[in-house]
Amino acid sequence: PPSHNLEMRHLPGAAPELVLLSYRYEELQRIPLSDMTREEINQLVQELGFYRKETPDAPVPEEFQFAPARHLPTLLSPQAPVAEDKTLPQHDKGGHPDL
Repeated sequence: PPSHNLEMRHLPGAAPELVLLSYRYEELQRIPLSDMTREEINQLVQELGFYRKETPDAPVPEEFQFAPARHLPTLLSPQAPVAEDKTLPQHDKGGHPDL
């Protein structure tokens, strides 16, 4: 089953990586996936706080609507911007054009 707020895009010739974005679509970190198994990637996604849906069209609980847009101190680089305001703004449900 797919995870909420997680989009997979195949880029021919590019090494696979997970790009973590803030709720403002600011890049926080890139995690290379080339040396990871499918099970390790699934575990990583779960540890990062992505909500795994039961079915592709299943509703997502309100508390997970913006997950995992939260401070992840063990994963963020010191230079990564961290929002002090805990209130998450509503954003366009059409998605980000660069995802």
